[in-house]
Amino acid sequence: MGQNLGGTMLKNIFVAFLDNPFIASIVISDLFILLFHKPPFIFSLGMFAILIAYCLFLGQKLAIFKI
Repeated sequence: MGQNLGGTMLKNIFVAFLDNPFIASIVISDLFILLFHKPPFIFSLGMFAILIAYCLFLGQKLAIFKI
């Protein structure tokens, strides 16, 4: 009745990161480069596309809103 949905979602995200360590490391480094450095526009556009694709991958893998 009183499930901790926030804790299970965070646990699922960490499990998804651990299942795909190579992809996760690329995405984490990509995120930090975009946040703390100012890459050229075309390069940052490509990196942002990689972040969007990984978010879509995580959404499909985690199936948060499955019926």
